[in-house]
Amino acid sequence: MEDQLIKERTIPVVNLSQFTEGNESERLAFVKQLGAAFHTVGFVGVTNHGIPKELVERFYASAKAFFSLPIETKRSYEVTGLGGQRGYTSFGKEHAKHSNVPDLKEFYQIGQFVAADHPMKSEYPDNINVTEIPEYFEIGKELYQAFEKAGGSLLRAIALHLDLPEDYFDNWIEDGNSILRAIHYPPITEEPKTAIRSEQHEDINLITLLVGASAGGLQLLNTQDEWLDITPEEDEIVINVGDMLQRLTNNYLKSTTHRVINPPKQFWHVPRMSLPFFLHPKGSMDLNCLASCVSDNQPLAYEPITAGDYLDERLREIGLKK
Repeated sequence: MEDQLIKERTIPVVNLSQFTEGNESERLAFVKQLGAAFHTVGFVGVTNHGIPKELVERFYASAKAFFSLPIETKRSYEVTGLGGQRGYTSFGKEHAKHSNVPDLKEFYQIGQFVAADHPMKSEYPDNINVTEIPEYFEIGKELYQAFEKAGGSLLRAIALHLDLPEDYFDNWIEDGNSILRAIHYPPITEEPKTAIRSEQHEDINLITLLVGASAGGLQLLNTQDEWLDITPEEDEIVINVGDMLQRLTNNYLKSTTHRVINPPKQFWHVPRMSLPFFLHPKGSMDLNCLASCVSDNQPLAYEPITAGDYLDERLREIGLKK
């Protein structure tokens, strides 16, 4: 019966507390499970992740209140020249790397919180507080830091899977360039011109952490070129490998293509919201392929680049930077 349940899932599931609170054998089992999921599927469901449900619900409520504001008010939080990395990005601005048709979404981004005298302050624009919704900023900061903690634990396990020191990623993600994005997919009011809510793409960062969306539609593309629905259980978050981690591991860990499709026509009136956390390292992190991931059977696939330069390149490709 257990095997049957596993087969019915699109993505594997792991229990993060097995790594953060378990004994040595439990930790090793978790590392093996997570590594296998990232190598074969690129996606995994995570339970006992430590991100409070009530915190997620509070942020959903404040984000919903923001997206309900008049468009003129929302656009007052859209800052030219930041590539969408802080504040609001209006409907129709972002598109997938291989598409010129904008996605059917608008979003708001919160970035790293550093003090005014922090050595990296010049690299991180100020976050933009929404004066109409005073609690938005503080709840966002709390959720951002909860995602950082969970993501850090997952990367510690991945470091062990790659035979690296457990703290290999710690310095790079501490005060890293991560982004919390609240995405609103408005009701569909007319036949879309080939666009879907989010066209097929791969994420830019190391890993993405996604709490359950308010409606379905998330799909991944498997190795048989089939689109499969991802439907997490309650209190489960979905984690996927980003291109930076795929690049670092010379394609050993899999950055899987995914998308958000439009609902059936009878549900066009239902909006959708989701809260992805894009875990980025500092821009100075070297993304050169790990020597242990390069071999005669797996030759070097990528030229050297830093995380910052790679991010800049990709933001231009998806239309957020000019």
